Amino acid sequence: MQIQIPHKMNIAIIGYGKMGRAIEALALQHGHTIVAAVDNDNDWNDPQKPWRNADVAIEFTTPDTATANIRRCLEAGVPVVCGTTGWYSHYDDIVAECKDHNGRLFTATNFSIGMNIMFELNRRLAELMRGRDTYRVSISETHHIHKLDAPSGTAITLQEQIAESGSRQAESVPIESFRIGEVPGTHTVTYASDIDTLTLTHEAHSRQGLALGALLAAEFLATAKPGIYTMKDIL
Repeated sequence: MQIQIPHKMNIAIIGYGKMGRAIEALALQHGHTIVAAVDNDNDWNDPQKPWRNADVAIEFTTPDTATANIRRCLEAGVPVVCGTTGWYSHYDDIVAECKDHNGRLFTATNFSIGMNIMFELNRRLAELMRGRDTYRVSISETHHIHKLDAPSGTAITLQEQIAESGSRQAESVPIESFRIGEVPGTHTVTYASDIDTLTLTHEAHSRQGLALGALLAAEFLATAKPGIYTMKDIL
């Protein structure tokens, strides 16, 4: 997928693992400047604090560190795109703090354009299946062994969408999670009956889709008004 990102940005990468490096490589290809790669307390405490000079920060870390990272950015007036999942029990607090700081925050359980199209298909399919109780619905998701949260935030989003359609209660939609090798991410929604089976699947081939979506989000956020944004705002 070739998408132009015309606005050149100074970017701080928060979390310099495989995802952070994929974002860095793609950002440099698009002519952006990486002003900081923050991966530990020493990087945060650098006397020069180069991350404060960013037009936007892109955060992919762990559920245990994401909220503190977001807070640091908001307090410094740096807009932040957060791709970490597993921290959403603190979401309302973070939204309140973002508003208190008149900040800008972009969150998503999945930044892949293809996955977000699947979200829309999932909503529509759940509506069509409303009242069709002969079908048993389930979700399965597979990721690499380094992913800490299970089920994934993406799988939980799919589950919540099905519940929001009124076709099922969220707790009645089981999620099966697998952690295998270096699998980038596969999500499947299955409706099975005694007569037939219907499946909806998104399979990521690499981290490139997530990196591109994060860059698109950063481009959007760098020039947006203060507020809370999601992928719906750029699709």
